[in-house]
Amino acid sequence: MNVLEKIKNGLIVSCQAEEGSPFNTPKGVGDFARCAELGGAVGIRSCGIEKCRYIMQNTSLPVICLTKSIFEDGFVRITGSFAEVEALLKINATFIAVDGTYRIREKQYTGPDYIKKIKKMYPKILVMADIATSQEAFACYEAGADCISTTLCGYTPDTVFVNQEYPSFSLLEECIKFVPRDFPIMAEGRFNKPEYAAQAIEYGAWAVIVGTSITRPQIITRWYVNAIKKKVGQI
Repeated sequence: MNVLEKIKNGLIVSCQAEEGSPFNTPKGVGDFARCAELGGAVGIRSCGIEKCRYIMQNTSLPVICLTKSIFEDGFVRITGSFAEVEALLKINATFIAVDGTYRIREKQYTGPDYIKKIKKMYPKILVMADIATSQEAFACYEAGADCISTTLCGYTPDTVFVNQEYPSFSLLEECIKFVPRDFPIMAEGRFNKPEYAAQAIEYGAWAVIVGTSITRPQIITRWYVNAIKKKVGQI
């Protein structure tokens, strides 16, 4: 059974921490990963060379590794250069996430072009294409991505209009419709309730990736605080 078959119909926990978080260390996100493993997660997604290395060394789960930077438009870029891919390979990463959007990186490559080049250079690694639209999903599939994730819907210039409080089930449905049956489509992005995750699987998602509502305690706390303040008229 290969890695993609092992994670089918399961929960992947995105163990990341932003600047200023007490958990923004390899051990901090690693402890979240270990807890996720104890809770039944089938995989981990994490960002950063040392954090990914630590998690791979301290859990038995598949780890989807990535790096983050910024496009010229100011929006996040996932593993956006060949140098970053090579840095991940140096820590023996075998499953990486990359930006599959149409934006240009390395001065000439769209996401699908970039994925095609990566798969040609490193055919043995699994590539997850993070996309924001169904058109990008299909293009990344044709480029040779091993799986697709709806990660970037709402986080690109073309999709900032989407509801930031709710998962994009419509994108998930479109991706499942446009790519061949049984190609792995991961649901990611605001699937922050167990019922949303279950609904995504019902729609046909291969697996569900959840981060903030599991591994961002300061944000989860803020949700509660703001709800209470709203109720008493402080917001």
